[in-house]
Amino acid sequence: MTTNLKILIADDHPMLLKGLVEAFRDAGYSDLLEATNGAQALEKIVETKPAIAILDIEMPLLTGFEVISKCKTLGLQETKFVIITSFKEKSFVAKAKKLNISGYLLKDEPFSEIHKCVQTIASGKNYFSKTFDQIFSAEVAPNIEKIKFLSPSERTIIRLIAQGNSSREIGDLLTISFRTVQKHRANIIAKLDLDSASDSLSIWTKEHKELILSL
Repeated sequence: MTTNLKILIADDHPMLLKGLVEAFRDAGYSDLLEATNGAQALEKIVETKPAIAILDIEMPLLTGFEVISKCKTLGLQETKFVIITSFKEKSFVAKAKKLNISGYLLKDEPFSEIHKCVQTIASGKNYFSKTFDQIFSAEVAPNIEKIKFLSPSERTIIRLIAQGNSSREIGDLLTISFRTVQKHRANIIAKLDLDSASDSLSIWTKEHKELILSL
């Protein structure tokens, strides 16, 4: 077991943060850093370069995902990232996959699962909760395959829809007619096996926005 790791733990809930830090100390970890918001977490990661940063998703100033994204932009490669959250939505799972993080855990899991995650990452592997894997396999991966089946033009249009553009705005952006955009929309609806109702594609793209924009 490897316990001589520098670990940063970031959570804006004082009791949760305290409990997690104490659990790590009881398990033999001693080099622990704490952060109560995303900006503080980012600052400490840049300054101290911990081996592992365990981040809550929703924190003041910067979310856990924003911290990870900024660290990757800065080229920080020493730190492995773990998201610990109560969120099970597929949009968060897709975002986590996009950022290529090392671990994803749920807050209602026992510390033994967190400990196992840290040890697995320390050995050079990734670790995701069973719930994460189930959501990815059942809900995210099938939709990735559907999107990949779209033509390049259709993927461009579905990304623009996901960004909130209307058919007329898409036509102006791509210099194509409104009728051509509508034809592409109809083809996309068919390929995604959606209801032919006019708003079905808009609803689907809103629900899968993170996934669409990650491909």
